[in-house]
Amino acid sequence: MSFEALGSMPTYIVGDVHGCYRTLMDLLELIAWQPACDRLVLTGDLVNGPDSLRVLRWARDHEVETVLGNHDIHFLAVTAGIRRLRKKDSFYDLLEAPDRDELTDWLRRRPILIELGKAAAVVHAGLLPSWTFTQAQRIAREVESAFEDSLPEGLFGDQPDYWSEDLPQQDRVRVAVNAMTRMRVLTEDGRIDLSSKGPPSNADDGQMPWFEAPGRAWADMEVFCGHWAALGHYVGNGVVALDSGCVWGDRLTAFRLDDRMVFQVRSECAG
Repeated sequence: MSFEALGSMPTYIVGDVHGCYRTLMDLLELIAWQPACDRLVLTGDLVNGPDSLRVLRWARDHEVETVLGNHDIHFLAVTAGIRRLRKKDSFYDLLEAPDRDELTDWLRRRPILIELGKAAAVVHAGLLPSWTFTQAQRIAREVESAFEDSLPEGLFGDQPDYWSEDLPQQDRVRVAVNAMTRMRVLTEDGRIDLSSKGPPSNADDGQMPWFEAPGRAWADMEVFCGHWAALGHYVGNGVVALDSGCVWGDRLTAFRLDDRMVFQVRSECAG
């Protein structure tokens, strides 16, 4: 059955681009993307790769939907003077661009969570098991409000590593940002553990992927995410992970929600 017969706009979710503009164009050609007919949603981390400026300009000019990723937030913090450049950063083209301020303002106002109807959502890293989807939506709007004019003070840090409605507002934003843009594993008692960056098989005893935590309050949802390149493309446990390591020379992945087809192209960063 055609998408026209279904009466719906095809929706494509694309994993972390990381400045790989040529690869992104190859993927869009593969899926025959039509801006007027197809919904395109990116899982964040548009920047920190071979052509961050071109990717960001393209996303802005095409009004593409994207959530914020941890690399996007890091770039925003560098431009705001909150964080220093790291040796591995590769967005100097953005920092020196004549339209840097306009691009920065556009990026800062991107959502941290995007709803895909009533049963699916896109977030860069993940959701805490204690959050219902309604609660996650409300928390995401709180973060986006805090980002509206500038990055809030006290944004960065690994603590607190748990969620509570009783936390001060600054801590609530920090925990929410850590969960939605940095998290990979949790401890057995549901705390965010940011020490693990390898594949799930390398996790320490007492650590588990965030989407395998028992008693997930959002379990009736399907969450689409990126961030965890070492996990790769993964489907299961209510999650579809789409960061297939494009910036590391592997692939860029798109997932068509309507029929669950997967599309991949090789990265321009491949040796």
